[in-house]
Amino acid sequence: MIRLSTKGRYGTRLMLNLSNHYTNGHEAVILKHVADDEQISIRYLEQIVIPLKINKLVKSIRGAGGGYTLSRHPSSIKLIEILNALEGTCDLVECVEDEEFCSRTAGCAAHEVWAKASRMLKEYFEQTSLQDLQSIEKQKRNNL
Repeated sequence: MIRLSTKGRYGTRLMLNLSNHYTNGHEAVILKHVADDEQISIRYLEQIVIPLKINKLVKSIRGAGGGYTLSRHPSSIKLIEILNALEGTCDLVECVEDEEFCSRTAGCAAHEVWAKASRMLKEYFEQTSLQDLQSIEKQKRNNL
């Protein structure tokens, strides 16, 4: 079974939480509040936020009213960026990312399937923004 790691799932939740604060006044959020909201360990969030900051998806603000905020509008941050920062590439198998990984790649029918599925997954993640996730979240809350 191919699955995202906890880092990718929790990082997406962190980013969604920040995006909700971004569009409600562009306010910075301390990780403790995110940890409480999302029921994620503060220590784990502190580890997750580092690659997001390195990849310029979030920025930290010091001082009173400080914390973390998105580096740009939620509509311009795509899910692929978050996952690449936290998980690496979204290829299903190693030989799709690096064809030299396996000597059988050139004649392997399964490689073609994995490559096509990886492209489809990447395209979906490239088309999905944090703003899209906000819309889905809002719709789900309205249905409850």
